Amino acid sequence: MVDDAFVLQSAKEDSITSSICNDSTAVTATANTKKAIDKKKKKKKRGGSKKKMTVEQTLAFKSVCEWVYLDQPPPLVSSVAASFLADDFGVQKSAGRGGEKLVFELHSHSKCSDGYLSPSKLVERAHGNGVKVLALTDHDTMSGIPEAVEAARRFGIKIIPGIEISSIFSRDSESEEPVHILAYYSSCGPTRFEEVEKFLANIRDGRYLRAKNMVLKLNKLKFPLKWEHVAKIAGNGVAPGRLHVARAMVEAGYVENLKQAFARYLYDGGPAYSTGNEPLAEEAVQLICKTGGLAVLAHPWALKNPVAIIKRLKDAGLQGMEVYRSDGKLAAYSELADAYGLLKLGGSDYHGRGGHGESELGSVNLPTLVLHDFLKVARPIWYSAIRGILENYAEEPSDSNLACVTRFGRSRIFKGSSPLSCGKDLIDRCLSLWLTNEERQSAEFEAIKLKLSHVTINHGGIQVPILSK
Repeated sequence: MVDDAFVLQSAKEDSITSSICNDSTAVTATANTKKAIDKKKKKKKRGGSKKKMTVEQTLAFKSVCEWVYLDQPPPLVSSVAASFLADDFGVQKSAGRGGEKLVFELHSHSKCSDGYLSPSKLVERAHGNGVKVLALTDHDTMSGIPEAVEAARRFGIKIIPGIEISSIFSRDSESEEPVHILAYYSSCGPTRFEEVEKFLANIRDGRYLRAKNMVLKLNKLKFPLKWEHVAKIAGNGVAPGRLHVARAMVEAGYVENLKQAFARYLYDGGPAYSTGNEPLAEEAVQLICKTGGLAVLAHPWALKNPVAIIKRLKDAGLQGMEVYRSDGKLAAYSELADAYGLLKLGGSDYHGRGGHGESELGSVNLPTLVLHDFLKVARPIWYSAIRGILENYAEEPSDSNLACVTRFGRSRIFKGSSPLSCGKDLIDRCLSLWLTNEERQSAEFEAIKLKLSHVTINHGGIQVPILSK
């Protein structure tokens, strides 16, 4: 697995058969079996009639729909739900004629790490593909989130602030394996943002050293690749990854394509491979959990020892793992998630490089029950995180604590249709996309509003009084 696992994965998967075992169950998945099952399912679907949603699926869809459209009038939410309920059986598909889609894209990258599109262009593409909820999960940085949130306002998309954290799983000093952990946060981001940023900055510093070492190794292999070439591709302020090195190799004519660069030189343990300052995977999971995020294992099919890794990370607090891809659900990993009580999720891992081998943004169909389970676990975590951030501001109304509240939504908050005039305005404008009216009107948030009485907000040098009504 690599920063850009889709490239390495495509180079490996054609010849790898996954064999996964837990303490009492052996699960073997072969590519041929999967193709046969998929083919059989397609035939049944073409020949059979559409299924109606069960009561459980119906209730799950309504719940998911209400969260997606929190800032919309209840009648609109009901009409969207009704158009969907009359059609299929709970997978993200067209909600009948003229209906909506409820597409969650939970794994995507922008130019702020190793993607090809800016955050705003990524959001625009997501909108064009019918995505309603987009998690931007750049490698080891959240720098693209503010731009994505601002763009999402124009397209009516909800952004889940995310990260894909680079880490290492170590059995011993002789046996290490790269592992990537996805983090999903609330609209306010991590509760201890400075701690998370310091953690990520150390990883990014290691990415610079790692990329430079890769260039040196390539030079020793008689490829006179220039560091300046790699840095230019990565862009100003972006920590380079293997994909940037691979792109430089392609542009310099040393390899024909990205797949060849990885298959010959940049794969894990390859002749030009190098490690950075990656923390232990357990540390990454623990940090996510203690800062108000949901921790999910990314692309487990690229791991050499998935069972051992999942078992240890589950003990550290792991809450989910990717199981779904654009080509369907991987049965072996689904059973592994069941065995360890983990959420089953998935995303396209979209980078925007184009070409036949890349899954399109929004192409992974997550069933309604999967989305419901995801939100059922995530929303209480996010609620507590948001409450904690607002409580800190109410207790100490400093500019730094206000920045924590408005970090990813400053424009939405301060450019509203009316000026902030009370604690309720601040909370409602911050949280209208994330918390229900009932959650915002809870005793805990009412207490926060009370504490915000007579507090002032410094917005552009203007002191704005907050007088709770």
